[in-house]
Amino acid sequence: MSTTDYGPIRVLTRGAYDLQKLRISTGNRIVGNFRAKLGQAPGLKAEDELSAEDQRMIVDLKHRHKRIADALAKKPRSREFPGDELISSRAELALVGEYLNMESLEASNFRQLGKVLEDVPIYQEFLEEVRGIGPAMAGVIISEIDITKARYVSSLWKYAGLDVANGKGRSRKEEHLVLREYVTKDGEVKEKRSITYNPFLKTKLVGVLGASFLRSASPYAQYYRDYRHRIESDPTREKVKKYDADNPTAWTPLRVHQASIRYMVKRFLADLYVAWRTLEKLPVAPDYHEAKLGHKHAA
Repeated sequence: MSTTDYGPIRVLTRGAYDLQKLRISTGNRIVGNFRAKLGQAPGLKAEDELSAEDQRMIVDLKHRHKRIADALAKKPRSREFPGDELISSRAELALVGEYLNMESLEASNFRQLGKVLEDVPIYQEFLEEVRGIGPAMAGVIISEIDITKARYVSSLWKYAGLDVANGKGRSRKEEHLVLREYVTKDGEVKEKRSITYNPFLKTKLVGVLGASFLRSASPYAQYYRDYRHRIESDPTREKVKKYDADNPTAWTPLRVHQASIRYMVKRFLADLYVAWRTLEKLPVAPDYHEAKLGHKHAA
């Protein structure tokens, strides 16, 4: 079995994503500040993403920052600030400069992560060759999954929140929660309703890796297309264009898409399970499709 210590990789990976989240949050605030200055209403979006329009403004601010910084460097003792209609004060210049520093630190962290992964067998032997997976995603997979605990591929799916509960994909809904014991600060054992999976891992696999597979024309994208076609052509599944609370089991385009993404990622995890367990010289159990239905999968 491998003696690789994944602890430092987890710290590097989580740290890189924490920096990314902080950088994006700061970018949203910076864009909001300059939009207010221009008399524009802020857009409605999540704190952990930058819209395409806001990304364009960030690019514009970077160009302005470089020009103004270069002008100040030529006249370091000048009291005159060579600003423009957007960055018109040293405080605003410093604000954009802090964003650039965060961006640089984030990029450096991810580069360091890539170098560390070069010494990890499962990265060298499998993940590095999978189209659509870069060092950042590989770091998530390697550091968040303990393959020694995944006796079956279904164990891996459940840990990643890709299993099905009550006929629906696993989520934070009340019916999907379970009772778990925990110890209070006073040492008292209590129970609370809890999710059954790793939310960070699920977010990265479904929200990032799934989209990456589709964008990069990964062989795994074929699983998405096949499963989507299977659902859309199944006459027993009712299809509707929009969600209807009175008919929650009907298949909307969004539900079809999400189910297809989950299936695609599950097939990737099935291959990862076999490759990683084999590499670690651990028993490899066939998944349900192969063991019970006789299906064979290949990407």
